Amino acid sequence: MDDDKLPCLGILEATPEILRGLMCELSDEDARWKPAPGRFSVGEVLAHLSHAEAHCYRARLDLFLNGENSALEPYDPQQHLDVFSAADPEDAFDHFEEQRESNLALLNSLPAADAGRRAIHRRVGEITLGQMLHEWALHDLGHIRQVAELVRARKYLEGAGPLRDWYQLKP
Repeated sequence: MDDDKLPCLGILEATPEILRGLMCELSDEDARWKPAPGRFSVGEVLAHLSHAEAHCYRARLDLFLNGENSALEPYDPQQHLDVFSAADPEDAFDHFEEQRESNLALLNSLPAADAGRRAIHRRVGEITLGQMLHEWALHDLGHIRQVAELVRARKYLEGAGPLRDWYQLKP
């Protein structure tokens, strides 16, 4: 690990490839499949990731870089459910990858000392850029897990025949 790099960039860099691997056998119909009303499809997860990448994380990153103690607004994905459900899964993923690449280019240009930059999150108070990067990694990993569970349930559970009874999936 490079001592002059910000934390968590490895997982942020790996996320698109991990997701692409998980989805390698999904059809468009599979990507739009919902396990139950009120639950996300893979496509909706991708649309959420795309939206959050630009409207949450990049917006926050820009505020951190604009000066100390900038005000960060809470991000509520529930306000954007119609955007997520209407999105084309492949287009959403392509947009997510483009946004992530742009965000990583900026993050990789910053020294590790910038992890100490501070901002005020309107819901939780003062946070550092380093703390936001850790939350960003947590967010990615949660959605990687969610997509993996959806893929397991949609593509592989039925095909396991009687062996499927060993699995308690909750997509």
